[in-house]
Amino acid sequence: MDIAGLSVSMSQTSLMGKVGIAVLDKTMEGGEDLAAGMLKMIDAAAMERSVNPAVGSQMDIRI
Repeated sequence: MDIAGLSVSMSQTSLMGKVGIAVLDKTMEGGEDLAAGMLKMIDAAAMERSVNPAVGSQMDIRI
């Protein structure tokens, strides 16, 4: 068995695992940012509805 080849293979496997974890971490951070933005939008809509409850309750369409 080739010790040098085994060492390189183990090193590459370790590096690929670390890269995968880093990518997953960035994806999770992006999801957290997206969720925070959505919560801000929901809060803003709730505030508008509390100030003016008639907004969005009726819609007039003419063709």
